[in-house]
Amino acid sequence: MNEMIGSTIERIHETDSTNNYAATCLLTKRPLEGAVYVADSQIDGRGQISNKWESEPNKNLTFSILIYPGFLEIVRQFEISKAISLGVADYLTELTDHVSIKWPNDIYIDNRKVAGILIENSISGHIISSCIVGIGLNMNQQLFISDAPNPVALAQVTGVIYDLHESLLNLCKKIDVRYQQLQAGNFEKIDEDYKKILYRRGYWSPFCDETGDFQGRILGVDKIGQLMIETRSGKVKKFQYKEVIFK
Repeated sequence: MNEMIGSTIERIHETDSTNNYAATCLLTKRPLEGAVYVADSQIDGRGQISNKWESEPNKNLTFSILIYPGFLEIVRQFEISKAISLGVADYLTELTDHVSIKWPNDIYIDNRKVAGILIENSISGHIISSCIVGIGLNMNQQLFISDAPNPVALAQVTGVIYDLHESLLNLCKKIDVRYQQLQAGNFEKIDEDYKKILYRRGYWSPFCDETGDFQGRILGVDKIGQLMIETRSGKVKKFQYKEVIFK
């Protein structure tokens, strides 16, 4: 099967958010599936909820991918997040060690965040008519000035300065492999690989929810993407995004 993700790439010198740019393109035309919009400078990058994404111009990868996952039931929309996260993790694991996915879709190297993903779905009836996947991957930035608690760039870990265009092409290939798995309905493989690489899975760690601090052990996620954490008492708690804090 031919590669879809990155088959067309549009480079933008500066934009507020590549997700906003992709959304405008979607309104004015129907771009080919897999179209990528990459910005040299993203001045108002967005993360989950109201979070911001810091990125020094011409140092990192800030881009959005447009897909049309109409083949996917709405109840399975978290599979998109899994597949994209795995694609980014697959790319990084070829370059460094200790890569994991912090639920739902932050990418970590050791205990530091190297990439964030923002997925925005458009629903039409019973299908996901379109999906804009925004990705920020810290590549060559050496200094972070925002109040983000734990950012890191790949170059800080490996000591290598990366060619951003070549890196984008290689990253798109990895994401494409995972998206093709999704299209083929290979959910078991995606679910298994996602669970395997989950940050803090399988060992006792401190967390906090609306009831206060507790010790828990991440088991995985359920079918709709809720994080499942076993407590010391043996109870399994399920959480939506922002309902639990990693301490």
